[in-house]
Amino acid sequence: MNKEYLNVILADCDEGIHVLFKNIFQELKMGIKVRTFFNGEDLMNYLNDKEAIIPEILFMNYDIPTKNSLECLVEIKSDFRFDHMVTAIYSDRLSAEEEEKVFVKEANIFMKQPDNYKDLKKVLTEIMTVNWQYHTSGLNKNNFIMKV
Repeated sequence: MNKEYLNVILADCDEGIHVLFKNIFQELKMGIKVRTFFNGEDLMNYLNDKEAIIPEILFMNYDIPTKNSLECLVEIKSDFRFDHMVTAIYSDRLSAEEEEKVFVKEANIFMKQPDNYKDLKKVLTEIMTVNWQYHTSGLNKNNFIMKV
């Protein structure tokens, strides 16, 4: 279980966000391999493929097109193959009720997306550090809940 890198998937329709996340992940002091998707349907088609590499963590924009994040979460949580995958939903604007829905649908993390690089790097560093600790120590990720 202990390996030298984490597999990460990012699902967001904004190519600029893909670049930001990848740049931040490259700067972290841990190995991270990133696969990106622009919509929920392509994401789920990949994850449902028997040959898919199941990531340790999935970052999903709350408002991804074609299949929204909550629909993806329902599908992910119904499949035992994803039991060890941490799911992080992020958005720059959600009501308290929408944030609650994210946790009701069993996401592990809700991240309020910062509006600048420095703060985004800080939040992603915190999430990845905690996730790395869970990954390397074999802790139960089903009990992992975080709001940043």
